[in-house]
Amino acid sequence: MEKDRLGAFIDAVMAIIMTILVLELPRPATYDVSGLWALRTNFLAYAISFFWLGAMWVNIHKSYHLVDKITQKTVWKSIIMLFFSSFFPYVTKLIADEFWNKTMQEFYGIIVLLITVSVMGYYGELGIGIGRETPEAEKKAKALELYKQKWIWIDIGLKVIGLILSITVFPPAMSCAVIVTLLFLVIPKQLKED
Repeated sequence: MEKDRLGAFIDAVMAIIMTILVLELPRPATYDVSGLWALRTNFLAYAISFFWLGAMWVNIHKSYHLVDKITQKTVWKSIIMLFFSSFFPYVTKLIADEFWNKTMQEFYGIIVLLITVSVMGYYGELGIGIGRETPEAEKKAKALELYKQKWIWIDIGLKVIGLILSITVFPPAMSCAVIVTLLFLVIPKQLKED
């Protein structure tokens, strides 16, 4: 498969997923400030999910140009990553409707972790698609070895802690963990790399 074709497919699916997120937002019961305020958890859940998916897309886009070739494994790891990502509008709607519900936050957390792990697998496969004959190629390959980067393990650790807290004492902890990782790990790391 041509590299650009897979990249276009990933972009298209991510755009559809992000569009579905906004289509899941309900209309206010009354068309005034109190009607909008009643939807505050819907807007919060939407914002968390939209920016998290956006940050994921930025990372994919930033690293995709490093790849020299696409294998069948790359295609399938992309499909797995997109499969779990496609659940995001659904679980976002669940936590938007029942933000303090332990089970809904747990389900949201499981999907977040499945997406995170599948993204790591995807990056690992992209790294295999890079030749290592030159120092520059070796540098490219190392840039894609996400599982060796310290920040990704902190990211996963915070999400696991959020999931455990959601299960035990504070249901919205999973959403809070996603916000924290997004604002203090992912986005700052992306902005430093410009």
